Amino acid sequence: MEEKKAIGKITHFFSKISVAVVELSGEVSVGDEISIEGPSTNVRQKIDSMQIEHKNIDKAVKGQSIGLKVMDKVREGDTVYKIVQ
Repeated sequence: MEEKKAIGKITHFFSKISVAVVELSGEVSVGDEISIEGPSTNVRQKIDSMQIEHKNIDKAVKGQSIGLKVMDKVREGDTVYKIVQ
């Protein structure tokens, strides 16, 4: 059984490069499975890479803002959940 834990909100989306900026309220690592949800958004994917200040990182914690490559369009205000198995 899986469970979803809210770990952040989308604060910006760069459509040309398909990168979302996430303000974290929890912890996330490369390899984690996430779900981004909102009124017209439902994207589920594994985190392949994330960045802070254009530098690749493996792990980010509460209070940080990260850049995240996303597979589909997301919107400001969407909630990011970590899927916990």
